[in-house]
Amino acid sequence: MTIERAARRVSVTALTALAGAHVAWGLGSTWPLPDRETFSDVVAGRQEPPGPVPCFAVAGALGTAALLVAGRPRRRPALSRIGSAGVAGVLAVRGAAGLAGRTELLSPGAGGSPRFRRLDRIVYAPLCLALAASTAVATARRDR
Repeated sequence: MTIERAARRVSVTALTALAGAHVAWGLGSTWPLPDRETFSDVVAGRQEPPGPVPCFAVAGALGTAALLVAGRPRRRPALSRIGSAGVAGVLAVRGAAGLAGRTELLSPGAGGSPRFRRLDRIVYAPLCLALAASTAVATARRDR
């Protein structure tokens, strides 16, 4: 297996799993956390959890990102390539904003709690940067 193919599998799997988590959250789940209060603080950094609409919107964006990185639509390889590069760029911006402690610039109302800011810097932002790198590798040498 090539590094590009492995990177594509990692990115598609992670993006799909994250989309699924956002769907579950949109349906009211607090998985993997025990209650709404903890969930709101850890995931959004505020007192109230995100509502269904933002959760489903993010799930849709992550699902679309997974499809683009997977090489869809196959009949439009340029669209898939450009879309995948866009996915890598968006993930890199999100990661950089998180490391800088400025997530609220991208998601107004998010990131107010100290717990969220700490998790953003040590978990969420690095995950975004790792996915950006993996997606960039998966996209870089895709057959043109």
